[in-house]
Amino acid sequence: MQGGFGVFDADPRVADWAKAAHKLACKISADPVVRATNMRHGNTWFVGVDALPNTSDGSIAGVPLAGPWQDHITAPTSWHPAQLSIVYPGYPKQDSGESDANHRYRIARHAAHVDGLLPIGAARRRFLLEPHAFILGLPLNHSDAAPLMVWPDSHHIMGEAFRTMIGTQDPATVDLTEGYQAARRQVFDSITPQPVIAKPGAAILMHRHLLHGVAPWSAEATAPAEGRMIAYFRPQFSAKSWLLAD
Repeated sequence: MQGGFGVFDADPRVADWAKAAHKLACKISADPVVRATNMRHGNTWFVGVDALPNTSDGSIAGVPLAGPWQDHITAPTSWHPAQLSIVYPGYPKQDSGESDANHRYRIARHAAHVDGLLPIGAARRRFLLEPHAFILGLPLNHSDAAPLMVWPDSHHIMGEAFRTMIGTQDPATVDLTEGYQAARRQVFDSITPQPVIAKPGAAILMHRHLLHGVAPWSAEATAPAEGRMIAYFRPQFSAKSWLLAD
């Protein structure tokens, strides 16, 4: 992968998986009970963590999870239920409990983040509680709306910052907040973000330390009625492995 991410061309195996997942995704996201617990940002984002009912081997509705990205990862022994991330027109609106500063960051910086660093407590201090091995995105429909945004090569800056902050300590016990914010500012000052738009059948693979986010829905964007849909896999592995500069 160049720059800490790669987009693999459409593959019939991935297309078959995406087609099966899309059919289920439309049903899941239309369920009013499910929607009530998943809608964020003024009903413009369905967060959908663990929402797709794939089996532990990654297959969905009997369609195997397979594709060209397999040569670039070590597959987990068990695949978690994939996230179903859906963005709708108007994203992002401001939630009632969201601060003005956080909302501005979501718009101006595309809510740029590294996955797995969770905000804890009222002060929202950041700790590594979900050390992901990689991020695999599988588009479920075709849309140019609210694209995934990546900061190429940012995984080098972010990874070095994490290794410096954590050292030999237990990663789960280290407050990463200030160092994480400083590393992000360094990325913003030195790297131009890049949109990633891919069709069903393609696959997006990202390094676990890559800074990424979602751009606002622009006025000229196009998407199907069900919204812009992407399934994400983020298998977890050891914090020790997460820190490595690979």
